[in-house]
Amino acid sequence: MAQAPNPITLGDGPPAVGTRLQELRKAQDLSLDDLSRRSGVSKSMLSEVERNRSNPTIAVLWRLASALGISLTDFLAEKASESSPPVLTLVAAQATPVIRSNDGKCELRILGPIAFAGKLEWYELTIEPGGELASDAHEEGAKEHLSVQNGSLLVQVSGNGQLVRRGETARYAADVQHSITNTGKTAAKAILVVEYSSGV
Repeated sequence: MAQAPNPITLGDGPPAVGTRLQELRKAQDLSLDDLSRRSGVSKSMLSEVERNRSNPTIAVLWRLASALGISLTDFLAEKASESSPPVLTLVAAQATPVIRSNDGKCELRILGPIAFAGKLEWYELTIEPGGELASDAHEEGAKEHLSVQNGSLLVQVSGNGQLVRRGETARYAADVQHSITNTGKTAAKAILVVEYSSGV
């Protein structure tokens, strides 16, 4: 998806990332300096994350997981329970991770499981008038499916533009630069699905 430089708003419920990071770092006998060099994440940020004073972005989570030599799923996984997994899990609204743009005009609520990141992702996208979600090219073969629920959104792919209205779905290549813009006068909402060629 688009680059997400802003913190994820986690709310109540998701794993304690800071505690998990500290456990994994100490298990590998790594100092904060060691992990900082491996991941490229500053020591001060690592310290803030471990003390649960800062929520890392998805990009930072990927870098930390890679530096620790584990998958993002394992990084975020809570300790396994001896009981059988539940047949139904409910994620509270306030526990759904949210990414917001710097100007506050774009909001992505991450609806898909974090384990699917980089495979199949889906989001609830809200863009205020004048807002734009611009993305660099994803991996080769990636596609996006944008279904507008309210308002209208302009999708631009490699210089080609298409206005997508309420009830319509646009499907387009995402392995090139692309953007989604609200050129209207009211907020627009859509479901955005990102499909990677590797599949789930």
